[in-house]
Formats: sequence, C-alpha cells, structure tokens
Amino acid sequence: MPPSPPEAPEAPEAPEAPADQTARPTAGDRAAPPAPAATTSYRCLFALPGARAFTVGNLVARLPMGMFGVSAVVMIAGARDSYALAGAVTATGLAATAVTAPWIARLVDRHGQARVAVPATVCAVLGSLALVLCVRCDAPDWTLFAAYAATATTPNTGGMSRARWAHLLRFDPAALHTANSFEQAADELCFMLGPVLAAFLTGTFFPEAGTLTGAVLLLTGVLLFAAQRATEPPPRPRGRAKAPLRAPGMPAQLAVCVAMGAVFGSLEVVTVAFADAHGHRSAAGVALGLQAAGSCAAGLVYGALRPGGPAERRLPWCVAAMTALMTLPLLAAALTGSLPVLAGALLVAGTATAPTMITNMTLVQRRTPEGRLNEGMTLAVTGLLAGIACGSATGGWTVQHLTPTAGYAVPATAAATALLLSLAGRRRHT
Repeated sequence: MPPSPPEAPEAPEAPEAPADQTARPTAGDRAAPPAPAATTSYRCLFALPGARAFTVGNLVARLPMGMFGVSAVVMIAGARDSYALAGAVTATGLAATAVTAPWIARLVDRHGQARVAVPATVCAVLGSLALVLCVRCDAPDWTLFAAYAATATTPNTGGMSRARWAHLLRFDPAALHTANSFEQAADELCFMLGPVLAAFLTGTFFPEAGTLTGAVLLLTGVLLFAAQRATEPPPRPRGRAKAPLRAPGMPAQLAVCVAMGAVFGSLEVVTVAFADAHGHRSAAGVALGLQAAGSCAAGLVYGALRPGGPAERRLPWCVAAMTALMTLPLLAAALTGSLPVLAGALLVAGTATAPTMITNMTLVQRRTPEGRLNEGMTLAVTGLLAGIACGSATGGWTVQHLTPTAGYAVPATAAATALLLSLAGRRRHT
C-alpha cells in the first residue's frame, strides 16, 4: 500500500455530480457495497474491501511500462550497434500498440478483466522473450520488429484499475476523484522509476536484464490483479452502446490527449539533448525524474482536495496553468543555460501535469458510453502515445536543426495547442 498523505478535512458536496454513465447501477452489477458518502481521503479509499490487493498487483504490473522502451533500446543498440534500428523497433511497437490496445480493451469490457488480461499478458511476455532470443541469437532484423510488435497485446493495466474504482465508487463521485488522482500519481511514479530501474539492470548485469525483469513483473502483477475477482467490474456483453469515439465530447477529449502527449514526448527528447550538449547526458534522467516527481506530488495533493465546479469548467484552467508553467524550462534554458536551474524549472512545471491529466481522464470517464469504460480510457492512452510520438519527432527535428534551447518551445507550443482544443471542446459541448 502506498503511503497516504494526511487526511483532508471534509468539504461540502460539489455542486454538480458527474454525469458518468459508468456510475449507474444496473441489474448486471455484482453485489458490491456502496462506498461511504465521505470516502474523500486516501486512508478511507484503501479501507474499501479488496482495494489494497488489486492496487498492489496493478502497481507491480504497471511498473514495467516505463522499463520496456529503455530496455529494448539499450539491448538492441548494444547488440547491433545501431540506435536507428533500436528506435525503429520501439516505434513499430508503439504503432502496433495504438492499433491493438483499443481492441484488447473492448474485449476486456465485453468478457471481463481476468478472462482477457491474463492471456493477452502471456502473449506480450512471449513477445518480450522472443525479442531477447532474437537479439541473443543474432537473428535477422525483421524478427526484432515482429517480436516487439507482439508485445502490443499488453493490457492497459491503469485503465483496468480505474474501471475498478469507477465500479466500487459509483455512488461516491468525491471518492472517485480521489481514486483517479491516486491513479495518475501512480502513473507518474511508475514512469519515473521504470527507466531508472531499467538503466540500472541493463548497466549492472547484462543488456537483456531489463526486458526479462519487466516481463516477470508484468506477468506477476497481472496475475495478482486478475486474482482479485471480488472488485472486478462485471462484463458488459455487446449491446447498443455507442462506440466511445462517437460519444458526445469524446473527440475533443482525445484531441487534448494527443496535444498533451506531444508535451511529454518533446520534453523528454529536448531535455536529453540539452543535457548532452552540456556534457551531462546522464543527468537528463534526474531532471526528467524531478518533473515526474513534481507531477506525482501535485496529483496526490489534488486528490486530497475537492475542487469546486464541474470538470468541464476546470479543464481549461488546468491546461492554462500547464501552458504557463511550460514556459519556465524555456526561460531557464535561454536565460541561464544551467542544467540545475533547468531541473528546478522542470520540477515546478511538473506540478500542473497531474491535475490536468486527472481532470481530462475524469471527463473521458464521464463521456464514455456505459459498458465501454476500458475502451474509452484506452483510446485516451492511445491518444497520449500518438502525441508522444509526434512530440518526440518534432522535438528531435528542432534540436537537430536549431538548438536544444529552442527545442523547449515545442512543449510550450503543444501545451498552448491543448489549451485551444480544450476551450473549443468546452464551447461545442456546452
């Protein structure tokens, strides 16, 4: 169980309850006791029966998400002496995930988490093992692409965890806000620790250690998570529910996800290039870790509070704060050229990330048709991945043709684009 911040005092009820279709009790719901009306602290949240057990399994399964990319690049580049090949292989896996993940999520909604997630994870683990064997046996390059593409069947463990919270807390919107905040903080923590763990394993032991450890953690975590059947949402057989992409307001939310993904993708590439230009490439991980740490802390604080007003109104303000704070790394790089100052700016800039993501994912939950929650949230993750790919490419081009300092204009511009999209989406939805 993760450490819990001090319990926040109770606040008055929010003026508007979420119009979340997934929160409606139906005849098909399993008998689960309604959450207490004031489950607004992390302590109360994890006092719910089964919450700790499925959270531990999910965190174990989610940690490898931040390990696989770094581990694959180190392993392939070290064996084939080609970062271009390593990058192409990981990009292929990302593209395969964008295509496969919504399909896997649709099956999860229709047939249940345990029934789909376990075999899908086994396929992904076999893909990771095949990649290791192909690298070790000096197999043709095309086999690396095929093996890594097989890992695209990895289920969206974060989405499945959020779906469980939505099921358990369907009568308690305030507690669901706290749960979503914890899930976003967990995402930040895993993507902060994952690359560090991968770099340690591949550098300390052997190049394949990161991929093998990630595969073991993924399979172990999913098995532990799937074993907690009491908290699993009931499957929803295919009905007449709209596809999430056709739901009112969803295209706008997914567009915001793409723009925010571009912020994250460009920030990572540009920070590595900036640190490398100053002769401290290894310090890039520390700087990016501080950015994730700022986001993680802000997410936990945001979850302990009860923000007023509907999420539709809060999202533009959150994105505006992120846009303003994303100018800090650009100013730090341009005015000082100091890596420590830049790291501090990234720490502050990260504090707007989690609240923005939490609010956006709350809207995705509310606007996803009933019975297709995993699919809707997986589409949001797919949008983030697409944005990360675009942001990485744009940031890399800017660094290559201009300067690393100029590259920090890319995440600031992407954040401004997300702001415009959120404002336009709010006008269309109101």
